[in-house]
Amino acid sequence: MRIRNAVLLATLVVVGAANSVHAETKTKPQVSISTKAVEVTLTVDPALRKFPRLFESSLAEGRRWAERNRAEAAKAMRDEPEFFRSGRRWTFERSYTLRSVVGRYVSVVRHDGTNTGGAHPNSYVDTILWDRNTRRRVSVRPFFRETADNGPTMTALAQLARVAVAAEKLKRGAINVDVPKDKLTPESLAEQDRFIADGVPPSLGKIGPITLAPSTEAGKSAGLTFHYSPYAVGPYAEGPYTVFVPWTAFQKYLSPRGLAIFGGQRPESDSVP
Repeated sequence: MRIRNAVLLATLVVVGAANSVHAETKTKPQVSISTKAVEVTLTVDPALRKFPRLFESSLAEGRRWAERNRAEAAKAMRDEPEFFRSGRRWTFERSYTLRSVVGRYVSVVRHDGTNTGGAHPNSYVDTILWDRNTRRRVSVRPFFRETADNGPTMTALAQLARVAVAAEKLKRGAINVDVPKDKLTPESLAEQDRFIADGVPPSLGKIGPITLAPSTEAGKSAGLTFHYSPYAVGPYAEGPYTVFVPWTAFQKYLSPRGLAIFGGQRPESDSVP
C-alpha cells in the first residue's frame, strides 16, 4: 500500500505542476501578485505559526522571492514584449509546508513552481531545518561525526540515497540503462544510471534536500527523507523522487547529538513517500 501511494503522490505532483506547486494546499496565499507580466502566489502553512519566528522567517523570505520575480518579469516584458503578447504571463508559485517535528527540530518542505514560457512548467523542491531552541535555520551537519566532501559519511550517505532512488525507479519502471529490468538490482542501477550518480554526489551541500522523517518513537526521527526535483535524478518526464533512508543504515556515522534524535521506525501513516 505504501509503495502504491508513493507512486500516486509522485504522479500527482508531476501532473499538477502546470497549475500548482501543491495542488492539495487549501490555505489561501498570503501573497498574491497579478500584473500584465506575471502572476505570483506565496502560501505558508499556518501550522508553522506554532513555532516562534518560523512562519515569519518563511513569509519574509517568500516576500523577497515574490518581489524579485515580479521585477524580473517586468524587465523581461519591457525588453522582449513579443513574448508577452495575447495575454501571456510568467507564473510563479511557492509553498512552505510542515513535514515533521522531531524534538527541537522542525522540517519544512519548500515547493516552487515556475512557468516562463518554456517547453513546460518547472518545479523545484528545497527543505528547511528549523531549531526551535535557537529560533533559526540549521544544518544536519552536527548530527554526524564528520561531513567532509567525499569523506566516509558523505560517501556512505550518498550511496544509500542513490540506492533508494534506484529502488523507486525500478518500481516505476523508469529505466535509463540498456539492461533488462529483471537483470537489475537497486545497487546495480544506482551504479549504471548516470542521472543518479551525477545527481547525488557525496557532498552535504549537493546530496539533495533533506528532512527528518517522523518515527514511531516520540521525539525521534526514523531516518532521512531526500527530496529530488524533476531533472535532479532523472529526465523531467519521470517527475520528482522522494525517498527514505532509515537511520539504522547510517547509525555508525552519527555524532552523540545525532544518536539522541534518531530512533524507532517510520510509521505506516507517513505518506512521504
